[in-house]
Amino acid sequence: MLELIKKSLMASLGAAVVTKERVEKATRALVEEGKLSREEAEKLAEELIESGEKHWEEIQGSLSEAVKKAVDRLDLARRREVEALKDRLENLEARLAMLEERMSSENPS
Repeated sequence: MLELIKKSLMASLGAAVVTKERVEKATRALVEEGKLSREEAEKLAEELIESGEKHWEEIQGSLSEAVKKAVDRLDLARRREVEALKDRLENLEARLAMLEERMSSENPS
């Protein structure tokens, strides 16, 4: 469930992050319009892409923390907790079966 929530939120945030292709297209247009030299456009594109990657990492970190807090507030059992309980239950069932077998062999009906 946590991964589904995270993926949904990341997909919706993806539109807000500037992609490399969009940056390159915009800087090419500026070069074609004569507003930037090719070198200036390359430098600007590099800076924007680097900045976008940094912001994306920050968004991912913030989003992961927010989703974790939201799931914690829901008080849902995590997979490892469910697995631990399953293991304990299987252990108890095995012990109960041994005790029942022992009791039936000691007290045949």
